[in-house]
Amino acid sequence: MKIFKKKKEENKMPWIKVYEDKNIKKEVDYSGSMYDKIVESRKNYPYNIAYTYFKTSSTYKKFIKDVNKCAKALKNIGVKERDVVTICMPNTPEAIITFYAINKIGAIANMVHPLSSENEIKKYVNESSSKVMLAINLIMPKLKNIIDETCLEKIIVAQVNDRMDTLTSIGYYLISGRKYKKIKDDDRIIYFKKFFHDSKKYKKEIDIVVDPKAPAVILHSGGTTGKPKGIVLSSESFNYIAASELEVCKDLSEGISVLSAMPIFHGFGLGSTIHAPLYVGGTCKLLPQLNPKKFGKTIKKYKPNIIACVPSLYEALISSKALKNEDLSFIICAICGGDNLTKNLKEKVDKFFKDHESTAEVRSSYGMTECTSGVTMMPKKSGKLEGIGVPCPHSFVKIVSPNTNIELSYGEIGEICVSGPSVMIEYLNEPEETSKILRKHDDGKLWLHTGDLGYMDKEGYVYFKQRLKRMIISNGYNIYPSQIEEVISSHPDVLSCTVIGVNHSKKGQVPKAFIVLKEKVESNYKLKQSIIKLCEENISAYALPKKYEFRDALPKTLVGKVAYRELEEEEEKNEEE
Repeated sequence: MKIFKKKKEENKMPWIKVYEDKNIKKEVDYSGSMYDKIVESRKNYPYNIAYTYFKTSSTYKKFIKDVNKCAKALKNIGVKERDVVTICMPNTPEAIITFYAINKIGAIANMVHPLSSENEIKKYVNESSSKVMLAINLIMPKLKNIIDETCLEKIIVAQVNDRMDTLTSIGYYLISGRKYKKIKDDDRIIYFKKFFHDSKKYKKEIDIVVDPKAPAVILHSGGTTGKPKGIVLSSESFNYIAASELEVCKDLSEGISVLSAMPIFHGFGLGSTIHAPLYVGGTCKLLPQLNPKKFGKTIKKYKPNIIACVPSLYEALISSKALKNEDLSFIICAICGGDNLTKNLKEKVDKFFKDHESTAEVRSSYGMTECTSGVTMMPKKSGKLEGIGVPCPHSFVKIVSPNTNIELSYGEIGEICVSGPSVMIEYLNEPEETSKILRKHDDGKLWLHTGDLGYMDKEGYVYFKQRLKRMIISNGYNIYPSQIEEVISSHPDVLSCTVIGVNHSKKGQVPKAFIVLKEKVESNYKLKQSIIKLCEENISAYALPKKYEFRDALPKTLVGKVAYRELEEEEEKNEEE
């Protein structure tokens, strides 16, 4: 009976054949806490480099020693199991050391973007009942204004240059650091070095058994509605993401370096570019800040073996003058997540790598904060130009008719649903919102309704179309902006493009294209007509953009995605005027 049930379930998993062809295991081990996993790396590879930070580095032996010391420092200031500690930091050693120390003592890490507004920080702190915060000194002016309106009892202040090498630290201080004066006469504020030093005051041994399914991390995202919410995730979710992505990736292993430039307060950055390499004994090349215009110089300087970033950074990579004649053979793997990778951009990036002696081909992954990070990934040398990969081991994906639980056939476009260990526990203090996105289906599984449109082919490869809310309905027709964007982006003079729906008196909405041209290309009537002609040759008449607008740049979210909602709001304001 059990054998029959397993066989029946595998019939719903057409990607199993891909696993067999690509030597991908059906099952991976993701047991234990996040701290447990990095301790395993320390046992197996004590002298491997866990992270680099500018010109400094730390072995796993030193890293775990620092994490353990930080755990005692947290206990010394009164942090207990299930307490929430907010981390409002860029990617620095203090941030990751504290993150794993929080996990070691069974507390919960509340990850907040340092560029959040005062009101947003206050909201995230108070909603999570966080009494302790680790904050970068750059945001102290904001915290001074709101600290009395929060439940914070202690703020641990870290500085960007705390663990830089001496020369880099001096340079940073002279250029930027001296702008930020130390805060005096507030016993709620303690600087990281003193906080760390005071760990010796805690004399007990920490022997806490952490439940891997318990809340461990809170990330903040607009989710499927755009309203910021706290997303509660477990250790198990992050361990699963690391183990399953490693299995499909096949390139990340001990000693391999990853550019850890995607932010620690984002699921993709924390799960895929920090926890995954530390999980396996790899090296995180930590960057607290990344300038897209200097991305090429960053790659040239740090020489990471693996790049994992959003499409806009790949656009910057292939446009970089700094890499014009560079040998990039050190890059063995390139993963794209966080936003949709078009076929056109993939072809350009793959050619760029090949022309620069790298064997890497950019591979899409797909996920959202509500399922921690990536739950699908394109296998190595899949031969597919499009798609977001196959489900990772232990993850299930199905396509349903939007706003229903009705599963669609292969090739039919519907809402992407995900089930498996990566799925969130809940939205923090939002039971109604949680019930809308997490639904139990007739198969008995709990499914995350992503709000994304896509389809699955007969081999089990999943294809992303776009956000459900981005679909434009014009005169009764469903129009997919991503299709138009890909056509326009294929024009030789176009760098990038975003399409939104704008209001129309008769048709409801019509598409409008915002276009960024390549460097030194100027917009003119002839160029616009050539783009229009390209669209007319490749897009159905009902889906053609009715407006085209050239921009120097497109607005971006804090993690580098195109902020299409800003364009929509801008259009709405223009209509009102």
